[in-house]
Amino acid sequence: MNSDHCELCVRPGGELAFEAPRWRVVLADEMAHPGFCRVIWNAHVREMTDLSPAERGELMEAVWQVEAAVRAVMQPEKVNLASLGNVVPHLHWHVIPRFADDAQFPAPVWAAAQRETANATLAARREKLLALRAEIARRLAQI
Repeated sequence: MNSDHCELCVRPGGELAFEAPRWRVVLADEMAHPGFCRVIWNAHVREMTDLSPAERGELMEAVWQVEAAVRAVMQPEKVNLASLGNVVPHLHWHVIPRFADDAQFPAPVWAAAQRETANATLAARREKLLALRAEIARRLAQI
């Protein structure tokens, strides 16, 4: 795939929260799941084993630090980590805070909704996004 036609080469893939030379962290535009983050490898790489051991370690340390930031700020019931990436040629990890009242819980966020989360609850979670961005930047600046 030509980088001119690659969605993750042309756009960040969400609201940029932190950028390192080889990867970036974005807040995904997932209205029903505030705090949903992605850690995206910048180059066209599809699989973890395409990275060197050092690169894998660097990427996973970023994922773990984002998970820790999500846990500290969002205080979810659970954090889901997923590396799917079947469409774009960029290795990326989803870091997803899960709550017992989220629309799909306990199923994956990509499953059919089982309930509607109260707007006030979602708004309260969205209010934490500024603090989440700051915590992600603080943690990742240290690695």
